[in-house]
Amino acid sequence: MAGAKPSKRSGPRGPGARSRRGRVLLSLAAAVLLAGGGSWVLYGSSWLRVEKVTTDGTRVLTPEQVLTAAEVPVGAPLVSVDTDEIEARLRGRLPRIDSVDVVRAWPHGIGLKVTERKPVLLIKKGANFIEVDASGVRFDTVAKAPAGVPLLELTAAQSPSARRFDEERLLHEAVGIARDLPEPVARQTVQVKVASYDSVVLELAGGRRVVWGSAEQGAAKGRALTALLKAAPKADHFDVSAPTAPAVSGS
Repeated sequence: MAGAKPSKRSGPRGPGARSRRGRVLLSLAAAVLLAGGGSWVLYGSSWLRVEKVTTDGTRVLTPEQVLTAAEVPVGAPLVSVDTDEIEARLRGRLPRIDSVDVVRAWPHGIGLKVTERKPVLLIKKGANFIEVDASGVRFDTVAKAPAGVPLLELTAAQSPSARRFDEERLLHEAVGIARDLPEPVARQTVQVKVASYDSVVLELAGGRRVVWGSAEQGAAKGRALTALLKAAPKADHFDVSAPTAPAVSGS
């Protein structure tokens, strides 16, 4: 019709435009294939599956105990292994474990790096011993007392302060004292006796006795006792309850 205006094109329809669209489609197709192939390699193939589980850091526990408790799914795709679930399972089944790091060792392994709790005190229970760690956690009962770990004796039931300082709190006070003892003193300590919050006595090897007092000023008391042990090696009674004025007696 005369006077009609030409229609507007939505865009170029030449060979160049078709070529660009083709390249975009090819790129998308390649990305889809790569994603699918990657997923297949990770989940569907036999290339990246759990074949070996190793343990590290055990001292009292055996590697076999850790492996059994972990129940790592051997044969499963490595990427699908729930490391948090394995960690929770180990800590729940083996209270001796303080922490554990579960790591993927590509292409076929799982590593279990274990840190065990260390006892700082023992509580006698019948013929056995309850191990208590530096946080006050009772984590295991053993038939034989570990060497170098002091025995705890709590006799605070008759103390006037028993209501305010119950057995659990006194246990934590004793743990703090045992944990902070200087190494030379810790090696010689065989028993920690707690009669009340401010009446703690250490029994050392050789029948020596140390009046410690409360758990306060533990570092200063440790230094004072270390000095007294060096200055009076034959003494059998030490008092560091007031660390600025320590006392020693006996020969």
